[in-house]
Amino acid sequence: MEKSSLIGIVLAFVAIGVGMVLKGASLAALLNPAAMLIIFGGTAAALFIAFPLDDIKKFPKLMKIIFTEQKLMAKKELIETFINWVSITRREGLLSLEKQAEELSDPFMKTGMRLIIDGNDPDFVRDVLLEDIAEMEARHKKFAGIFTQAGTYAPTLGVLGAVVGLIAALGNLSEVEKLGHLISAAFVATLFGIFLGYVICHPFANKLKQKSKKEVEIKLMIVEGLLSIQSGVSANSVKQKMMIFIANSDRAKYDEEAKEATPQ
Repeated sequence: MEKSSLIGIVLAFVAIGVGMVLKGASLAALLNPAAMLIIFGGTAAALFIAFPLDDIKKFPKLMKIIFTEQKLMAKKELIETFINWVSITRREGLLSLEKQAEELSDPFMKTGMRLIIDGNDPDFVRDVLLEDIAEMEARHKKFAGIFTQAGTYAPTLGVLGAVVGLIAALGNLSEVEKLGHLISAAFVATLFGIFLGYVICHPFANKLKQKSKKEVEIKLMIVEGLLSIQSGVSANSVKQKMMIFIANSDRAKYDEEAKEATPQ
């Protein structure tokens, strides 16, 4: 479970609920079927118009990604793995990595390993792997765009809902007691629209983008590691090349941990 997503959702509802109570507004005012239909139904309708059905079908999977902890190999673990593979390759040759390649569960890394073991040109290997990453980025951007667009549509529909509510209110000017209730209900749609757009959809889109960025970074590290193995550089060289993906503040800590792990 992605704890930050769950915490954020809970905090959002608590903040709005408690805020309404402190302002003297009744939570019962939120039970407005017309506002819910306009905002949630209208946003869904807009997404169906904006995106192909095949993309919309991915919505449950995207929600799972948002609320599921991302499982990526740690950068330090990745560096240690490639340092080990470089040492093996320099002693026994590229073909000695066939066993490691078969045991890999990551399809991207496995493909890269097969490419270098088969003796392909380094430029060809780089092109294939970078194109794979570019396609993945484009795919992720497209799916994050579903939430970005929903975050754009919802607040606008909130305004539409408020207008519809005000039309109903203006049609009952003679009924003073009913008028206040109708005006209040009109602005519930605006609240729903802003909440859905800026508290839910836009943050969800950003979460998907951040997860994509982390995955891209790990895959770029894999590309550099594989090409380093193919070029036959030393273990220290591959380490220095891959350390650029680690923040400066963490590099010293990594070196200390590596020294402690080295047998004296």
